[in-house]
Amino acid sequence: MKFCVLASGSGGNSTYIETDKYKILIDIGKNRKYIVDSLKEIGVDAQDIDYIFISHLHDDHISALKTFIKKYHPTIVISAPMFQELEDIHDYEHILIYEDEVILDNLRVKCIHSSHDATDSRNFIFESNQKSIVYVTDTGYVNYKNFKYLENKDIYLFESNHDIEKLEHGTYPDWLKKRVLSDYGHLSNNACGVYLAKLIGDKTKKIYLMHLSKENNTEELALEEIKKVFQTYNILFQDIKCAKADTITDVVEI
Repeated sequence: MKFCVLASGSGGNSTYIETDKYKILIDIGKNRKYIVDSLKEIGVDAQDIDYIFISHLHDDHISALKTFIKKYHPTIVISAPMFQELEDIHDYEHILIYEDEVILDNLRVKCIHSSHDATDSRNFIFESNQKSIVYVTDTGYVNYKNFKYLENKDIYLFESNHDIEKLEHGTYPDWLKKRVLSDYGHLSNNACGVYLAKLIGDKTKKIYLMHLSKENNTEELALEEIKKVFQTYNILFQDIKCAKADTITDVVEI
């Protein structure tokens, strides 16, 4: 498997995953040109995208969907409640409705419920040929019942949205601060660190911190907090990087 985070943040989100058979996007929340150019930069023709998995319907995750599918015709992988709400794609021919799991030949995708203020929001675990990628963003907490699916995977793409103190003393209005901090908002740096400390294992190779807030976080704060939490748990894991809003990550093969 290969992966590359094309964009991650409130300005737009999209992640590329490749198996030996399929080229996949998780979400498509930038404009079409950005997505096409980013794919080209890593040697992928947008025409070759087989599937787009939709995590939820906020604009920063689907803004390019309509224009992209009009030109390139990939299959949209989406839950039934999301499909019903997204009326623009009701006449589109290439739709795959997921419930809790999608199996495509040797690719297995577990679709777990996240906790976010959007219709039926989901996170994903991609597994193929004994390799695995966890994608957890846009959630106020991670339900303990899903730990058994999330434990000891190769790659974690995991939300580290905000520094709590920076958010609380920042310029957001009170209602928005409460929304971000709620069980239907976003994971803080501290929460991210605690969850990862409980989930990573001997197989884990890399962690990418996702969806960092431009106003309420910095890469330095996120990395510092994760490392501080890991020290508390006596975890020595070092390969942690931050995904960026407008710059693609390296292509990583596992």
